[in-house]
Amino acid sequence: MILAGLIVSSIADHQTPHSAPHTCPSSFRALTPLQHKSRNSKSFKEYDTSQDRISASMWLINVESMKLEEFTPPDLPTYAILSHTWEDNEVTFREFKKRKYDKNKAGFVKIKKTCQLAAAKSIKYVWVDTCCIDKSSSAELSEAINSMFDWYRLSAVCFTYLSDLPASSILVCRWFTRGWTLQELLAPDILEFYDREWNFRGRKTESVVMQQLSTMTGIHNMEVFRNRDAIRKTVVGERMSWVSKRQTKRLEDIAYCLLGIFQVNMPMLYGEGMRAFQRLQEEIIKSSTDMSLFCWRGTENEFLCRGILAHSPAEFATYHETSQNLRDNYDQTYSSYLKGSLPEFSVTNKGVRIEADVSLGSYK
Repeated sequence: MILAGLIVSSIADHQTPHSAPHTCPSSFRALTPLQHKSRNSKSFKEYDTSQDRISASMWLINVESMKLEEFTPPDLPTYAILSHTWEDNEVTFREFKKRKYDKNKAGFVKIKKTCQLAAAKSIKYVWVDTCCIDKSSSAELSEAINSMFDWYRLSAVCFTYLSDLPASSILVCRWFTRGWTLQELLAPDILEFYDREWNFRGRKTESVVMQQLSTMTGIHNMEVFRNRDAIRKTVVGERMSWVSKRQTKRLEDIAYCLLGIFQVNMPMLYGEGMRAFQRLQEEIIKSSTDMSLFCWRGTENEFLCRGILAHSPAEFATYHETSQNLRDNYDQTYSSYLKGSLPEFSVTNKGVRIEADVSLGSYK
């Protein structure tokens, strides 16, 4: 990129994106078992109880009766929440509501163990995504996805079950490669890790755990593990890089799982493919002047001319390398856009209209 030193008003046409491959890290360092004096603490008064940002009803499991009960904000009770990776033999909403499930089913064992952990902390309700969302209702599913980040934010504690984490110290944990688990990691104030035998392995705010999480997730600013407000203070491009090596089963979900991270809402349109990611970027543009959204890198074998919006989060994998180059060479311009002092930009019927400094240089 060569700094041209002039302000231009341009319209950059954005094309319908195609899916791009996601590369998962080859290995992760497993969490080291830690001793926590407060692991059985029953006080959760410090977590954010503000329910004014959500309106969707929640189905919660009563840990005593093991039955679903429906609640509507702002009257949500204190509840714990489970974060995990989906596997075979999960219990669905209909199965749990009608109590038609095998109690030896792996999915039910997770639900039962979550209830036991919550009860030990005097928490009367839990939320588990497999059986607390009626996925046969597209309206309820859309509401749930748009509310998901806040549901994890409002939880008293999040139990993270790493089903492939044994006692050994080195392992590829699938939980760290999934798109949906990013917000499940960042949204709760209190998050506890458990291995496949449900042994307690530490909290995300422990210094040793945070170091390991930073290595496994590529999140350089460890403040986001301690303080949720640090997420919105992080530039858009960096937040995109957090999910650049994660995967989702459905193409659209790589966009939908980021709604809470960027505090935007949009309807779910399964079947649209990676156009969902384009819509996500357009929603971000509506509420932000952060130009790091355009700090991505495509593949070398692409045509020279393409749209200004990224095709997938994978194109933000080199964000730190690119942004460092900007810091080194164009410190004043880079500082200006980080502070939001550059002119606004917007989506038009012809593309993205931007008024900004133009820079030109080598593509590596």
